[in-house]
Amino acid sequence: MHLNSFAANDYLYVKPGHLYVVATPIGNRDDITLRALYVLKNVNLIAAEDTRQTAKLLSFYQIKNKLISFHEHNEKQRTALLINKLKKGICIALVSNAGTPTISDPGYRLVNAAAKSEIPVVPIPGVCAPAAALSVSGLPTDSFVFLGFLDRKKQKRLRQIESIKNEKKTIIIYESPRRILALLCELNELISNRFAILAREMTKIHEEFLRGSINDLKKELINRPDIKGECTLLLAGQNEEPVLLKTIRKEIENELKAQGSSVSQSSKVLAKKYNVSRKTIYDEILKIKSEK
Repeated sequence: MHLNSFAANDYLYVKPGHLYVVATPIGNRDDITLRALYVLKNVNLIAAEDTRQTAKLLSFYQIKNKLISFHEHNEKQRTALLINKLKKGICIALVSNAGTPTISDPGYRLVNAAAKSEIPVVPIPGVCAPAAALSVSGLPTDSFVFLGFLDRKKQKRLRQIESIKNEKKTIIIYESPRRILALLCELNELISNRFAILAREMTKIHEEFLRGSINDLKKELINRPDIKGECTLLLAGQNEEPVLLKTIRKEIENELKAQGSSVSQSSKVLAKKYNVSRKTIYDEILKIKSEK
């Protein structure tokens, strides 16, 4: 890979006094872009959430450059320092540990301060976990709500969950593997047993996508000795029926095989369980019976 060959291209040229917001891989190192590598090699300074983590990435691609730590605990103090450097003509790249900076990662204050100071801010796009998970979810993508990490304090978190109870858009939430099971339990109690997708270890060797009701996901994780990898949880909006029907069709068939309840009773039970209209379930039951 000859990164120097890109120097003649204006859109790749690193300019003095510019702040570059550079997306890095969330797991698979091959997901970094050529433009990101060029910028990381040629800026004067790289502001990194964790310099050790970024140093490993740079070493892998044989890039040597200056690093300065920029994380949630020093962001306020470092912002003034970096803005001063940018004003003096220093070009800086901002990176987080993984994915796109400022998306539930440090960087918002720096970008905001740069914009107010009329310092050019340039996006170097790449991997973004919410977009990656949403693209394979099968849920509506035309409109969604990204909540990032919910509050760690239980009462505040429960209020956040209550606030999305009637949300009709697809919902995206970040959570750590240590707390994902507890979150699923809270969601199951507060907002109904709707369809969900849990994306775990995306782009890595043990990449996994669990699909089913919130209760299904909860049961799956309870039976595991441990849970590893950062988690991205997607929830169907309220009454997102087309996706739910694909998921619960098998359960409808099981209900019919059991023959222990009427069509009306089965539709009532399943409608309540999956938070969809009784008519939708009823029509699906009739459709399956006609097929048989």
